[in-house]
Amino acid sequence: MIDLRSDTVTKPNDEMKNAMFNASLGDDVFEEDPTVTELENRLAEIFGMEAGIFCPSGTMTNQIALNIHLKPGDEVICSRESHIYNYEGGGIAKNSGASVRLIEGSSGIIKAHEIKDNINPDDVHYPISSLVALENTCNRGGGVCYSINDMKEISDLCKEYNLPLHLDGARVFNAIVKNNENPLQYGEIFNSISVCLSKGLGAPLGSVLIGDYDFIKKARRVRKVFGGGMRQVGIVASAGIYALENNVERLKDDHLHAKMIGQALQKCSWINSVLPVETNIVVGNLNEDKDNMSFIDLLNEKNI
Repeated sequence: MIDLRSDTVTKPNDEMKNAMFNASLGDDVFEEDPTVTELENRLAEIFGMEAGIFCPSGTMTNQIALNIHLKPGDEVICSRESHIYNYEGGGIAKNSGASVRLIEGSSGIIKAHEIKDNINPDDVHYPISSLVALENTCNRGGGVCYSINDMKEISDLCKEYNLPLHLDGARVFNAIVKNNENPLQYGEIFNSISVCLSKGLGAPLGSVLIGDYDFIKKARRVRKVFGGGMRQVGIVASAGIYALENNVERLKDDHLHAKMIGQALQKCSWINSVLPVETNIVVGNLNEDKDNMSFIDLLNEKNI
């Protein structure tokens, strides 16, 4: 069976499993797991940040970052298609007591001028605009990437208005590989970055939140409150290290395969349209006379 539902269905290969089996372990809540520390430091170095913290999921790393950047009554500005708004269980309101200002954008991409138009004035009637959050690549946008120039322009705007800038980088390595970018540029643009290891990189779980030392010190406390402190978790962090060493460049293969699937869907009589494929996500729309379950049955017949 070829499973194309999501890049989250990846499974560790034998080499990754061996790395996990042989990992050096300690108690990570006490900051004594050497493998976790290596992973955190390596990702911080890759992106030019000072420190990192390992968490079970990208939702947790995002929610920790939002909780640090926001306080009750504040507002985060983001795309209507963003993961933090659509797929994190209302965590912005539940965990941080903050509201959301949504920008329509295009395929999950928002521009600096759109953000500027949505920054609230200093008026007691409005929530306080306190954070801008981007997602690169954007899941609901079909894997579309920001350009470095667009992100720099947004960063400059945020500095002008004294707003921190967070990146949901669940698939940031897809963007880096696709656009041949230097990840150090991201560390210059963003105040905090969430990097996921369990999607195209193939680790079984885990994300790392990176930022400056003070930010990560606060993140350790919030992670504990959120129930994310883990003990001998180097057994999983080792999979993340293996992924960084072996699976980043092979994301190009995923992008090529996604383009091939997109081209095949365009020839399918059941499909009305297919969004342009930039990275590893393919989004197609069925004809009006076709329904989702019938299409799924058709795929099952082909062992897909």
